[in-house]
Amino acid sequence: MEHTRWNVENGSTESDGLMSTKTKLYPRAENLGLNAYRKRTYYTLLVEQDVLARNKDEADDLFRDGGGINYDRITADLALEDKGVETVVVDANYTSDTGNTEYLGKVVLNPDNDHAQEDGDVVLDAYADEINLTKETV
Repeated sequence: MEHTRWNVENGSTESDGLMSTKTKLYPRAENLGLNAYRKRTYYTLLVEQDVLARNKDEADDLFRDGGGINYDRITADLALEDKGVETVVVDANYTSDTGNTEYLGKVVLNPDNDHAQEDGDVVLDAYADEINLTKETV
């Protein structure tokens, strides 16, 4: 049977044939006899975003090109590290769209303001009909 030996003086590992496990744990002499454990936990992350667009196709393009996750921010800072727990890996992978692009409403002049056009007062009307616009119609 092969074992990985911890050097309690400097935290290095020596192996007698077994591939040593890479970890951020730094055992000390007072940890002698303790076991090291690793747990992999998968989380589901929901990203729900909204965008203003001329039509559903443009909205889908905007979501694809300008939305989603900033993968540069998926780092060990995302994980909780307390009571001796050290983060080894944080990863995020795109799995799939789980729903269709949903119409939320249309930007319209505020019907409660008689001077909405002059004031630039607009609201999102969830009851207004969805009308597909092109670049020429806006």
